[in-house]
Amino acid sequence: MNKTLRNPWTYVLFLLPLLLLYLLFFIYPMISAFTTGFMKWNGLTEAKFNGLTNFKHAFGDVLFWDSVLNNGKFILFSVFVQVPLIIFFSLLISNVKKLKGLYKTAVFVPSVMSTAVIGILWSFIYEPDIGLFNQILTKIGLQPVMWLSDTSWAMFSILITNAWQWTGFYVVMVLAAILSIPREIDEAAIVDGASAWTRATRITVPLIMPIISVVIMLSISGAMKAADIIIVMTDGGPGGVTDVMATYLIKYGITNAKYGYGNSIGVLIFIFSLILTALYQFLVARRVERVEY
Repeated sequence: MNKTLRNPWTYVLFLLPLLLLYLLFFIYPMISAFTTGFMKWNGLTEAKFNGLTNFKHAFGDVLFWDSVLNNGKFILFSVFVQVPLIIFFSLLISNVKKLKGLYKTAVFVPSVMSTAVIGILWSFIYEPDIGLFNQILTKIGLQPVMWLSDTSWAMFSILITNAWQWTGFYVVMVLAAILSIPREIDEAAIVDGASAWTRATRITVPLIMPIISVVIMLSISGAMKAADIIIVMTDGGPGGVTDVMATYLIKYGITNAKYGYGNSIGVLIFIFSLILTALYQFLVARRVERVEY
């Protein structure tokens, strides 16, 4: 047995199937997307190299830049609205004395639900005639809002739904970091007369900044690949105002059988995501101090 374990080929044989699957379902599609992004290809005829034509077409398309802007809205909403809410709910649950497990489960459940189910559920909530939100607005004497069909409200409605789906996932991460802080630190602050607000802002949040940094980076990454909730709820409408780069790729690349063009959009999504992540790591994440308790 020991001789078998000392043989390096034993580990190679164990890892080989996973490595082959990784190459087949990740590396090969990624390389294929990069290469066909420089080609004119409809999936049936022979692919023809056309240089940067696909990218020039994308950069010259107003609808593409509208989708980029919507990705920017996703990122800004995630970082400046969703992340503060994540921290708030995490601090709130961490101070609950009873049924803490129930609250953690309640906030986490949406993140494991099917996006299709969430999209349909929130479409009913946003429904103009019988939806919950419009029922409330009518009760207090306000006019109903066309949440998903009004160009002024559609994107905001999508952002709210997306935040509802994923906030709980990140809350569990941040909550785990909060609960890992030694109680002695908080108790010492209480003895010194620090208020709950002071303890939260001056002690807890600074100590969990490494995990908050990870949450922000994951939020940016998630915002760049957001598509499924939009497809279910609005399919990019009304008038394309909720299209993001991923739905633009599907609509103008896959649906129209312009796979070369679609893959060029995929390459741009990858490049934009890489740039944003690198900038965040360089400007913010590397300055976050790692705390050892």
